[in-house]
Amino acid sequence: MKLEEEIKQSKFNSEHHKLVLNLMYTFNWLEKPIKFAVSKHKITIPQYNILRILKGSSPNPLSPRDIKKVMIHKKSDLTRLLDRLVSKDLAHRSICPSNRRKMDITITEKGLELLEKLNPEIAKVSDERIAKNISESEAIKANELIDKLRG
Repeated sequence: MKLEEEIKQSKFNSEHHKLVLNLMYTFNWLEKPIKFAVSKHKITIPQYNILRILKGSSPNPLSPRDIKKVMIHKKSDLTRLLDRLVSKDLAHRSICPSNRRKMDITITEKGLELLEKLNPEIAKVSDERIAKNISESEAIKANELIDKLRG
């Protein structure tokens, strides 16, 4: 459905302004079912993002600094997010043996199991919200344009 119909607005300051609103609206449209999927497992989207990052580096540990560099939600309070993942036994935190001022973070077996449950649910959102509406070649073009937008 067109943005104009979704937000009941027919005029915009410019096409660029409309694009900003369209991206914001679409982000919320995509985030809602993902938030619902992760919340069923008592975690948040930023926590899910951290678990995916940790799985990608597994079995090698990452420092909080390394995690922060690649997080999608960069403004999140990483310390608190890690505290919650550790308290739920989804991640493990230890002092780095080679640098006692550095923390090593790894994903636990329980964290890996949670991702195995969640990944199909997130893929379903992708299929229902994206793949059913645009082709793979359109997705490639959209990704190229969004990457170009960020410079």
